[in-house]
Amino acid sequence: MKIKAAVSAGALALAAVGPAAPAHAGAVVDYPEFPYPATAYTEPYRGQFHFSARGGWMNDVNAPLYYNGTYHLFFQHNPHGLAWDTMHWGHATSPDLVHWTQKPVALEPGVHPGDLWSGAGVVDTGNTSGLRTGTEPPIVVFAGTNGVVVHYSNDAGRTFQTYDGGRKVVTPAGTSRDPKVFWHAPTSRWVMGVWSDAGGNGVDLYTSADLLHWTWRSRYTASWLFECPDFFPLAVDGNTANTQWVMTDASGEYVIGAFNGTVFTPAWTTPQRMDMGRNTFDGSFYAGLVFSNLPDGRTIQMAWMPGNTGSTWTGSASFPAELKLKTFPEGIRLTRYPIAELESLRTQSAVWSNRVLTSDPATDPLAGTSADTYELLAEFELTGATASRFGFKLHARADGSADRLVTYDRAAQTLYGAPLAPVNGRVKMRLLVDRGQLEVFGNEGKLSVTDTVSFNSAPASQGLRLYAEGGSVKLVSLQLYRLGSSWGAGESTLETNLAGGWKAVAGTWQDVTGGKQGAAGSATNGFYLSGQSGTDFTYEGDVRVVSGVAAALTFRASADAAQHYTVNVHPGLGVKLWRPGRDIALAAVPLVVGRTYHLKVVAQGARFRVYLDNGTTPLIDATDTAHASGRFGINVYDGTGVVQNLLVNAPGFRTNLAGPWRATAGIWTEPLGGKQGAVAGDGFLLSAQTGSNFTYEGEVRVVNGGLAYGGAAALTFRANADATQHYTVNVDTAGLVKLWRPGRDIATYAAPIVAGRTYHLKVVASGTRFQVYLDHGTVPVIDATDTAYASGLFGLNVHDATALIQNVTVSP
Repeated sequence: MKIKAAVSAGALALAAVGPAAPAHAGAVVDYPEFPYPATAYTEPYRGQFHFSARGGWMNDVNAPLYYNGTYHLFFQHNPHGLAWDTMHWGHATSPDLVHWTQKPVALEPGVHPGDLWSGAGVVDTGNTSGLRTGTEPPIVVFAGTNGVVVHYSNDAGRTFQTYDGGRKVVTPAGTSRDPKVFWHAPTSRWVMGVWSDAGGNGVDLYTSADLLHWTWRSRYTASWLFECPDFFPLAVDGNTANTQWVMTDASGEYVIGAFNGTVFTPAWTTPQRMDMGRNTFDGSFYAGLVFSNLPDGRTIQMAWMPGNTGSTWTGSASFPAELKLKTFPEGIRLTRYPIAELESLRTQSAVWSNRVLTSDPATDPLAGTSADTYELLAEFELTGATASRFGFKLHARADGSADRLVTYDRAAQTLYGAPLAPVNGRVKMRLLVDRGQLEVFGNEGKLSVTDTVSFNSAPASQGLRLYAEGGSVKLVSLQLYRLGSSWGAGESTLETNLAGGWKAVAGTWQDVTGGKQGAAGSATNGFYLSGQSGTDFTYEGDVRVVSGVAAALTFRASADAAQHYTVNVHPGLGVKLWRPGRDIALAAVPLVVGRTYHLKVVAQGARFRVYLDNGTTPLIDATDTAHASGRFGINVYDGTGVVQNLLVNAPGFRTNLAGPWRATAGIWTEPLGGKQGAVAGDGFLLSAQTGSNFTYEGEVRVVNGGLAYGGAAALTFRANADATQHYTVNVDTAGLVKLWRPGRDIATYAAPIVAGRTYHLKVVASGTRFQVYLDHGTVPVIDATDTAYASGLFGLNVHDATALIQNVTVSP
């Protein structure tokens, strides 16, 4: 979407909301960034069931898609201010399209190249792109202006890499932006539509077999079609034998027609509008997209609602609506209607039927009713009606005023100012009323009006009234459903394979970049417990004391944490296993504040073995019979700690090297899939094992590397204790494999190393000779000699990157 010129005007109108700090580019070692303040999502005008960013500016919906039980919503985002500036891609997830959880930033300037402007995304389930490196199919997204850049994720959307250094895979003539990509089954090809203004507004259509190499096929030109195109098929009246393709733009204007995989042939020359809200960049409905890869065949859309603003956020999204094509007397039209999953938010209901409504307030069934966030469904019989106007007063007050009226004008045949003719003499209304959003639907989606309203939620302003003017009208039915909040159901930054339902039992817990942060007061404990219980298991995670005394893993806990086992890292004391009433065991090892440690406990009956930093011998091997089963969780004591990567019975870092492992620099953690290092400059993670002559190998992957000079993931060997002396062989996204030591690049081999791909490195060290093999090759890519170091520690290395390393083994 065109923002800098267009939305700057809208941003001026938002200046009163609050100061906007300039957005900024991030660093690889801080990615994925989570720069959001804590919130309960209860601020004035914050939608309770409409998505808004936890903080910062939001505009266009990007790449809405479904994968493996989770709906992903990406969006144009400035997380560092309330106005448009330096676009990022925000990210949120939902299990049901209703309950949303803010996730870390998906695409970030400084980490991902190019203009990170609006675009679409797909799940490459067949790996047509060849980008898959593990078990997850790639999630591939498209962004950029004046040319399209491909970014992709191999970890279900947690992190993204950029394809081919940000090379533009298509570049239409003129000004271009807003790629939309989808799979066209009849031709077994991917299709991309990109808006451009070359020769007038229009969409260039391309096809591809692999999402990476595209062929221009045709161009659809239409003066009305301005930016953010969407393009999708819909069955007319549910008849799949009569399917039309819908081409729409940012304002919600659309035409229908035929598409053969290369050319779109419209059936109309004049567009219709799918929503009658203010369809401009500073209005209430703009830049909608439909979800891709949905499992149930529905076509579901979300759009940007620019007008909703608050103290810490700007912009929200419309409630998901299902789109259909239906035949009406005037022809085929697109309908929008809220998805059925909205019903999961209903908390209380009231139903009325067969009433006659007049100007007498005594006929109002809603008299005395108040509500804050709710849904209304009403049907009126117009045959015999004499009322000139009737409808609802929303957030009404005792003095007769209201924040908004939703009125049907019988003579004009308009609802909320938009045309809506009766059907068989009746009019149906459905209203979604949130704290900053109002959505009005007429006759089951024939009319859709998306609006932003700053509702006054003070108790004295929550009145709800049904009224008629100038006569009477029959109310056939009325249903009122109070709607609860959609927030707070998921974990934003905590990576875990434990079941949800986490809750804070004591202390203060918040989401931060790098995990879940807990704080507890002087000499007190804070607990955060999952909804999952266990008896015998392996439980592990990364824990760090930020300040204060201890951070820990908790297990076999009661729901109130009055009973539990806890194993902690306690700088100045060591590793302790304890339960209320007993310190079971203490291993006095040197620990420091600010460093991340990997804790693992193996619980078998009454026996508990505790390991630190992948050590092969337990620091603690003790027994206790107090608690046989209970919940998993985390703990902080008398201070602040951060905990991440909580895994139960999961394959961890696989190596035959002796631990414990010790970091010299950077942040080293253990997510599902190996050891991860995030380092500016060089960081080393060293094992406790040394060697002289050996074969040393492992799988290395640069998750994200520096944009300017690349980033590297590596195996280190013959190192001293502080890694000031070592040999290291790496894969570097600057395009090489390198064998080096401090002070000398011993040898390099040119290779197209790509962030996001896993490479197998092997080095055979024999005296002063080093042979390096890439991806199980039988001929070394490096065969060199150096006499500096004869023996030393094995380890891992990351340089100016976030990298993941797994299956590290040494053999004679």
